[in-house]
Amino acid sequence: MNEFESAKKLFSESLVFLTKEDYANAELCLREADRLTPDRVSVLTNLAAALLKQNKVAEARRFSEKAVALDRDNAEGWSNLANCLYFEQDYPRALIFFDKVIALNANLPEVWLNRGNTCRQLARHDEALANYGKAIEIKPDFAEAWFSRGGVYADLQRYDEAMSDYDEAMNLKTDIAYAAGDRLNVKLHICNWNDIARDFDEVRRKTESGLKTSSPFYFLAVPSTPALQGKCAEIYAHDKYPDQGHGHDQARKHAHERMRIGYFSADFHNHATAQLMAGVFERHDRAKFEVIAFSFGPSAQDAMRLRLAAAFERFIDVGTRTDAEIAALARNLEVDIAVDLKGFTQDARTGIFARRAAPVQVNYLGYPGTMGAGYIDYLVADPVVIPPEHVQHYAEKIVYLPDSYQVNDSTRQISDRLFTRAQANLPAEGFVFCCFNNNYKITPDVFDIWMRLLHQIEGSVLWLLEDNATAARNLRQEATKRGISPTRLVFAGRLDSSSHLARHRVADLFLDTPHYNAHTTASDALWAGLPVVTRLGATFAGRVAAGLLAAAGLPELVAKTAEQYESLALEIAGNPDKLAALRQKLTVNRATCPLFNTSLSARHIETAYTMMWQRYCAGLPPDHMYVES
Repeated sequence: MNEFESAKKLFSESLVFLTKEDYANAELCLREADRLTPDRVSVLTNLAAALLKQNKVAEARRFSEKAVALDRDNAEGWSNLANCLYFEQDYPRALIFFDKVIALNANLPEVWLNRGNTCRQLARHDEALANYGKAIEIKPDFAEAWFSRGGVYADLQRYDEAMSDYDEAMNLKTDIAYAAGDRLNVKLHICNWNDIARDFDEVRRKTESGLKTSSPFYFLAVPSTPALQGKCAEIYAHDKYPDQGHGHDQARKHAHERMRIGYFSADFHNHATAQLMAGVFERHDRAKFEVIAFSFGPSAQDAMRLRLAAAFERFIDVGTRTDAEIAALARNLEVDIAVDLKGFTQDARTGIFARRAAPVQVNYLGYPGTMGAGYIDYLVADPVVIPPEHVQHYAEKIVYLPDSYQVNDSTRQISDRLFTRAQANLPAEGFVFCCFNNNYKITPDVFDIWMRLLHQIEGSVLWLLEDNATAARNLRQEATKRGISPTRLVFAGRLDSSSHLARHRVADLFLDTPHYNAHTTASDALWAGLPVVTRLGATFAGRVAAGLLAAAGLPELVAKTAEQYESLALEIAGNPDKLAALRQKLTVNRATCPLFNTSLSARHIETAYTMMWQRYCAGLPPDHMYVES
């Protein structure tokens, strides 16, 4: 067999591998075919596609550019090049090349899908929906297009349409990556609990089997274990954000008079993370630390953004830069410790850290769990949220703060506005249970308890945050099923931070959600003087409120079982003197407890950074560490 025949055979074998989604073997066949008969456009084009599927973007781009140079009318080659630019986060140029492909051949559904994905990244939602619609028009059984369109509907909070598209996608392709988790997330957002136990079981089972089932952030709301959350994160990080090879041995030991701390976030504006961290940013010891903000979120010039811009020595807007460019910038600025304040939450840029932005990289505050990635060295926690027996389930080494991992800003303003019950749409009399957590954290088991409390406390109501009208309607229906008048559920709209804090005064007791606790929301309630009852959960996300209550000097409000949670809430609601004593204790503690001592928190965090850096400079690998009080 001559070289041409051998190459032809290898090309045919590669097509089989591509059909089976065995991209590694397809790559091997195509590389050998290219060696035997160089510069065949079909080989170069398919090789680029196989490399893209394995996140080998730089090589894929090289072969794509070669393919289109040989054949300027090669639509698939231009499509590969557009996809390379998409993965490199050069979205405007990617659109230009997608449009070139469409000009050559407007009937490629994958091109319309990928153009829609690019528009989604640019928040051009209407255009993305139109592109997905075109892909579906060309190929009605295109599961990925249905799934992606459902994602945009979810972004727009058009949850019913999202559910419909997710269902269609999963009917067409049962194993479509991450669809089960996205669909479950939408169901939880609208409190649609039909078959919810089965959905929870499915997501847990598939994750346990190693399948790409859910994003880690969505998985936090699933009743689960630290081990399973860790596995979910590991699967996702390996798939979406693989290590780009900038290891410790490539990092330099910078010779600075002051340690350089880089904080990376999309939330340097009026956002919960900023509300918690602002005081710490301002209180960093500038004789020892230089703090730099890398902001990749919206450039809204609200009061918080202006405050934060003044708090940092350098505030750099990197929103238009790629992950690779931001990581390179951080390295050029010789940042010693890079602190990821996003984790896997909305608008995260995990790719920055996959490229090693600094010698030491830290997961802190924004995401209550492990990143499952070897390039994140440390996770800042406390002994409540991660007890010693759980550390084995975290990819990071744990740095324990002595009180609470969560910091607070002791200068947060509570509006002087005195809300009346009428203004909050609450009845003039009766006990007010409240939960201002996002609705997706509410699960049927805790809702059952809440409804039993309403049964037993005559005239009581449950005051909830209204995420969306569908969730409110579904929760009222669930109350009716449990024999409670839907009028006893009262929904609160969103307010500015200081007004939201002020309206806590008309509530009597905050009831937490056990699987995914109140985090900032719990600190809000405690800062406003409202006692919080929680139950110690199984995971980091389910243990935060317990840690906050301990740091506020109110450990007696932490239940260990569902039965204790219910009886504790019932006891407080039925005993005005006990409630008054708790409120008084909270008022006294607020002025002295570690939870709201911002300066103390800043010193503890700085000690943690110093310990991390000293260990790195000594040539030692990351290890678990405890900051002493």
